[in-house]
Amino acid sequence: MKAVFIAFNQGNTERMEYLLDRLEIRGYTMWEQVHGRGTNDGEPRHGSHTWPEMNNSMLVVVEDEKVPELLAKLRLLDHRNLEMGVRAFVWNIEQTV
Repeated sequence: MKAVFIAFNQGNTERMEYLLDRLEIRGYTMWEQVHGRGTNDGEPRHGSHTWPEMNNSMLVVVEDEKVPELLAKLRLLDHRNLEMGVRAFVWNIEQTV
């Protein structure tokens, strides 16, 4: 199994939930109002007067074979509007309860 951490502009929240439904990924944990800034050229998201936008983030745990399709769909969403930004990071899950 793999854990996929996804950070995205809060404007993409409904799209993210729709994407997970379409991929039949049921379980996730979401954090709202997440502060951050993109690695290369992303604008800060601080919910302030200067930087008013915010991010949300999700953690999904999926079977290994679902990861490539999930990442491909996230890339498409990211390229749809580069200024909104979507990033995903994958790591192994060793054990679960």
